[in-house]
Amino acid sequence: MNIKLRIWRQKNALSKGGFETYQLGNVSSEMSFLEMMDYLNNQLILEGKSPVAFDFDCREGICGSCGIYINGRPHGSDRKTTTCELRMRKFKDGETITVEPWRAGPFPVIKDLVVDRSAFDKIIQAGGFITVNAGAAPEANSILVPKRNADIAFDTASCIGCGACVAACKNASAMLFVAAKITHLAQFPQGRIEAPERVKRMVAKMDELGFGSCTNTRACEAECPKGISITAIAKLNRDYISAKMKD
Repeated sequence: MNIKLRIWRQKNALSKGGFETYQLGNVSSEMSFLEMMDYLNNQLILEGKSPVAFDFDCREGICGSCGIYINGRPHGSDRKTTTCELRMRKFKDGETITVEPWRAGPFPVIKDLVVDRSAFDKIIQAGGFITVNAGAAPEANSILVPKRNADIAFDTASCIGCGACVAACKNASAMLFVAAKITHLAQFPQGRIEAPERVKRMVAKMDELGFGSCTNTRACEAECPKGISITAIAKLNRDYISAKMKD
């Protein structure tokens, strides 16, 4: 198949960026989107041009590094699919594909399609952990956990921190990301002890870093590649109000 690519090129966060157009032929429908980008970069290198910078690591939908807008949607049009899992068979021969980096103030562009998502790391550092004595792992069944709690924890812990929720939100809100971390840690006895302080610290850090507020448009839920529900945001709000009332 033959495609036309409109790709955002930007030298760094302080430079003015813009779209550049590339024609790419002989693209296999079985390629992943990132394999197609590799193919394009190989062509650009052979032509003596600068390759397109894009982020990736696992290429298995686990690490969350590969987030980009594809035709205006985070990770492309497939539901519950990351960019690296997206296949070129989802596009038509002759189609024009527009590729952009995340558009959010807390995620400044490093180069081309690569953005700095270290704001998420700072939110985790603020409270996304539990305090326990280090040592050998305890017996898994020593603390019994109801299946409903385990299921909720598993679902929300599947968050890969890709930033699609922020990119999809018109307010650049990180509420779904923060809610997923708070919810999965609060389902177990080890995490409940610090839950009130955790939610206050993580929400405060989120606001400090410039993320917007949630207005319940549910765009984050629709674009989340792991299908995390906004019921997690409802829990975050309940826990936050409860914690603040105890101050």
